[in-house]
Amino acid sequence: MARPAATLSAFLVMAFLIVGLTGVFATFAAPLPLQRAISREAALDDALAEAGGADYAATLERLRPHLADSAAAIAPGPDLDRRIRAERDAARARFAAEAEATATRLRWLIGVITVTAALFGIVITNVGRGGR
Repeated sequence: MARPAATLSAFLVMAFLIVGLTGVFATFAAPLPLQRAISREAALDDALAEAGGADYAATLERLRPHLADSAAAIAPGPDLDRRIRAERDAARARFAAEAEATATRLRWLIGVITVTAALFGIVITNVGRGGR
């Protein structure tokens, strides 16, 4: 039984396109931890600039969406400058761990999709051989 070369080529192209699209997805997901870290750093800078001011509580409320889990650590209270600096270090450590975890997940995603696409290509190349 003859195999249609055009159809086979189209399926193999699709297998490689799936891998390429996975790589494109990775380019969107990879910078997310960095973008979040930059936003958090800017919010912590603003909080540090307003530390000790009369409107610090209002500033903290305004920055809360950007501070997320850091907001509780820098609530108004004693030794605010030290706590903001400590939270900056802790946030950097959390974002570094998040970036590493994201990179690992993306590597696994690309690896699994590549293997799956290769297996798909193998199956397609063997279609029509009838057990030979």
